[in-house]
Amino acid sequence: MLADREPPQTQDATLWRRYLATGLRVPVVAAPLFIISNPRSVIAQCKAGIIGSFPALNAREAPGEVIQLEAWLKEITEALDRHNQEHPDHPAAPFAVNQIVHRSNTRLERDVEICAKWRVPVWITSLGAREEVNQIAHEAGGVVLHDVINNRFARKAVEKGADGLIAVAAGAGGHAGALSPFALIQEIRAWFEGPLLLSGAIATGQSVLAAQAMGADAAYIGTAFIATEEARAQDAYKQMIVENSAADIVYSNYFTGVHGNYLAPSIRAQGLDPDRLPQSSPDAMDFSQALAQEPRDSSGESKPKAWKEIWGAGQGIGAVTSIGPASAVVARLSDEYSAARARLCSGEPAA
Repeated sequence: MLADREPPQTQDATLWRRYLATGLRVPVVAAPLFIISNPRSVIAQCKAGIIGSFPALNAREAPGEVIQLEAWLKEITEALDRHNQEHPDHPAAPFAVNQIVHRSNTRLERDVEICAKWRVPVWITSLGAREEVNQIAHEAGGVVLHDVINNRFARKAVEKGADGLIAVAAGAGGHAGALSPFALIQEIRAWFEGPLLLSGAIATGQSVLAAQAMGADAAYIGTAFIATEEARAQDAYKQMIVENSAADIVYSNYFTGVHGNYLAPSIRAQGLDPDRLPQSSPDAMDFSQALAQEPRDSSGESKPKAWKEIWGAGQGIGAVTSIGPASAVVARLSDEYSAARARLCSGEPAA
């Protein structure tokens, strides 16, 4: 049982800081995208040289079927092992699994035990910090990164055993904070020396370098990987990412009870006015039936489902101009990152 675990011990933070900054083709972790991330996308991201991830809740099965999460972990582990045997000079990056540790996630205990069995290398925890989950991850040799939207939550996460933090700043896709990345990174780095990632409107290699200049070890990127061939997103969703810009992003808590960034055209498509969305209560958040539930607002009226009908995206979508393979996104980020570093070192002005 999760509650029976001993208090967690953190992993080697120094090792992971060094790895995030230098062990990847470009210092990027692909964010876990609800509904969208899947084994195909994770394998492509890892082979391309960045940490790929998926939410555990994306692996779903009907009663009596094979446990999908176990099947996914087997597929990813075996594919990356084959790649590493065939390409010893260019091994794949490790992968990550996101666990929603909110009290409404009735699958948490089962999913945590499965991830421990498969020795998932990187655990991303969200919507709460749980000591017992961190302990299980550490016993399985994993490192835990917890996403936070402010300094108070960051301190709580580290106190409960998280090895590193993901600072989710203003402009990030999906559930996001409202603080400037400058302020959020500055406040966390004033006391925390462990692994630190930054999320929020990052979709270019220049932005990845800027995140490091602010004090982050790596960037956490989601939206740019929605418009990829491997992503399990509707074609219309991918095209909407390509065709729109930061001005088309709406910040609201109406759909899940937690503030997040969404594409205004997807809201209009459901008959709603993105400029006149009601406020919702945090009590509305419920992951017990993540895809099967019939969401309702405070008046009892049904409302569109977040992620499935209302599409999340970050403010960095202006940099996404086409749909292609995940490897092409990683290659672009790497080229832009290297060019930005060279330009700064030479003292040349930006183009």
